[in-house]
Amino acid sequence: MNAEWSASVVARAQRHAALGEPARLAIIDRLLLGDASPGELGQELGLPSNLLAHHLKLLEQVGLIERSRSEGDRRRTYLRLRVQALTDTMPTPLRTAPRVVFVCTHNSARSHLAAALWKRHSTVPATSAGTQPASRVHPRAVATARKNGLSLAHARTAHIDETLRPDDLVVAVCDNAHEQLGPRVPDRLHWSVPDPTRIGTDDAFADALSDLADRVDRLAPAVQPPGGRDD
Repeated sequence: MNAEWSASVVARAQRHAALGEPARLAIIDRLLLGDASPGELGQELGLPSNLLAHHLKLLEQVGLIERSRSEGDRRRTYLRLRVQALTDTMPTPLRTAPRVVFVCTHNSARSHLAAALWKRHSTVPATSAGTQPASRVHPRAVATARKNGLSLAHARTAHIDETLRPDDLVVAVCDNAHEQLGPRVPDRLHWSVPDPTRIGTDDAFADALSDLADRVDRLAPAVQPPGGRDD
């Protein structure tokens, strides 16, 4: 057994050990489809802050989760799953929804790209909206979509209040939108995708699309239309 192979086995064993505790496995299951702040996790899973901090520290140490600073409220951090660190197949939590609505602040880039990607992977309808919609879709988002075989040629911005229906599954794809929605949409998912318009480069938009594509790949198989599977 060479040293590199031995290190890999040790790392896998550490991750399996970390996942052998029910609370830590519940944390991973929760982060599989969306990001969350420590406070949100503690509230949803019923864990006191000191115990949650202990579990999060162990999951970080074995490389299963990572933290990022909120682009909205800089005092907050969000936890995200490091999918590449998972070596075993994980169960996919199932959701039922007649439609998926991707929401970002200005509805000018990330939410439209997410909806376009979704339509490649699922027959469950999808649309997008913003909490403070801009006047138009960002030109670089349109160009990025076109380069990747997606079309935003006819995309228009819309406000969430004009778009949302009672049974929609809402996915907030930016920190600001997630924080602004608050209790208005309690049963939603959150993807902490950095805002490409802040940097404004082609690479930033390409990175956002790649991040969204990975997340859509994970979520789409888990969402079924009411009354049957999405085949």
